[in-house]
Amino acid sequence: MNKTAPIDALILMSFGGPEAPEEVVPFLRNVTAGRGIPEERLEEVGEHYFGFGGKSPINDQNKALLAALREELDRRGIDTPLIWGNRNWEPYLTDEVRAQALGGRTRFLSIDTSAYSSYSSCRQYREDFAKTVETLEAEGLSVQIDKIRQFYNHPGYAEACTDRLEAGLADFRSQVGELDPAQHRLLFVTHSIPNVMQDASAVATNGYLAQHEELMGRLVGRLDEADRLPCELVFCSRSGSPEVPWLEPDVNDRMEELAEEGVTGVMLAPIGFISDHMEVAFDLDTEAKETAEKLGFAFTRVATVGTHETFVSGLVDLVEERVAQLRGDAVEAPALPGTTALVPGSGACSIECCRGRIERATHPNWAS
Repeated sequence: MNKTAPIDALILMSFGGPEAPEEVVPFLRNVTAGRGIPEERLEEVGEHYFGFGGKSPINDQNKALLAALREELDRRGIDTPLIWGNRNWEPYLTDEVRAQALGGRTRFLSIDTSAYSSYSSCRQYREDFAKTVETLEAEGLSVQIDKIRQFYNHPGYAEACTDRLEAGLADFRSQVGELDPAQHRLLFVTHSIPNVMQDASAVATNGYLAQHEELMGRLVGRLDEADRLPCELVFCSRSGSPEVPWLEPDVNDRMEELAEEGVTGVMLAPIGFISDHMEVAFDLDTEAKETAEKLGFAFTRVATVGTHETFVSGLVDLVEERVAQLRGDAVEAPALPGTTALVPGSGACSIECCRGRIERATHPNWAS
C-alpha cells in the first residue's frame, strides 16, 4: 500500500552548488542566467567558493538531510521514493523527475529547503516546478508537482531552533561567564532581500520579515529569563546595485554600531538558513567572525538545524499533512501559538503570492 497516495515520489528540492573549482563559474552562470551579470563579477563571487576548495557545503548537507529523511520515512513505514533535485546544478530537478516519470511515477511532493515566504525562497521554486512540468510535457511525459507549506512556524522547526539556541548560549557563557544585557546581544540573522521582494511577500502572507520576527519572539520566549539577551534581526548576503534598497541592517554594520554602544559580545543565530551552506560558512563564519575579532567581541555562531531529529521529523509530518490535504481529508495544520500555518492551496499560495520576478534577488549564492 502506498501510504502517500496520490503522491508517487517525494523530492528534496534545493538550490545546488559546485563540487569542484572548475564547476564554480559554470554554476554561477546558471544561477545568474538572463540577468546580464558580467563574467568578471562571477569570477569575483567565485572567490568565496575557491576559499573553500571550490566546493559548496550545500551538497553534502543535502545528502545528510536526504539520508535523515529516508530514515524517518522508513521508521514510519513509508516506502515512497525520495529523490533530490536542484535548481542550478546536478542533480537537476528536471532530470530526476524525468527518470521517475519514465518509471511510471507522475505525482510528486516537494520538500523545499527554505522556511519562509518570498519570491526567492518559495515562489521561484514553484516556477521551477512549472518549468519541469512544461519540459517533460513536451517530451510526452505528464507529471504534477506539489509542495509542503513554508515551515518557519511549524513546531518541529521551532523546537530544533530552540535546542540550537540553548547550545549556543552554553558556548557563549563559557566565554563571557555571566550574561550581561548591557554588554551582550543576540542577533538573529537571515538572508537580506530587496525591499520590493519583501513587499511582494506580504501581499498574500504576513511576509518574509514578519515571519522571522514571529519566530524570534517565540524562540526568546522559550528561553529561561536569565538567558534572555536584547535581540534583533539583522541581515547578510546583500548584493546588487547600491541604488536598490534591501532589508537592513547588515550584520557587520550592526556589530560596528553595537561596539560604539559598549557591547562586548554577540551571539549570531542564523534562523534564516537550515544548514551551514555558503552564506553561513562565508558571510558569518568568515566575514562576521573577522568583524567580531576586530572589535574584540566574544563571539558565538549558533548552529543551524541541519539534521536535527525534531526538524527532520517535522518535515515528514508536513509531508503527511499535505498528502492528507490532497486526499481531501480534514487536517489540522500545527503552528506556533498566535501564528497561522501557511497551507498550500490557501490564500498563502494564491496567484498573487510573492510575485517579484523582475525585482528578484541577484545574489548568486541564495541558499547555496
